[in-house]
Amino acid sequence: MRTWKQIRENQTAIPEEELSLIDTLSFLQAQRIKQGISQTEFAKRINMTQPQLAKIENLDSTPTLATLNKYAKGLGLEIKLSILPLETSK
Repeated sequence: MRTWKQIRENQTAIPEEELSLIDTLSFLQAQRIKQGISQTEFAKRINMTQPQLAKIENLDSTPTLATLNKYAKGLGLEIKLSILPLETSK
């Protein structure tokens, strides 16, 4: 089975902005699983239904920043955004 990292390195069809969201969701889901928390248990923890959580984790629904923050907080994490200047080619 290929990992997300392997798939990401070889894909060209997904815009970079969407890849960032996928990376974030992938990390959060991995943390949930690493902590041994089921989707059902975690959904209750963050006041969401299991089907809603499954849609987010399966990338069938694009979560808002507020939802991502709720997900992260449910795992004892926080999301921080950075604004950086664009890199320009010289």
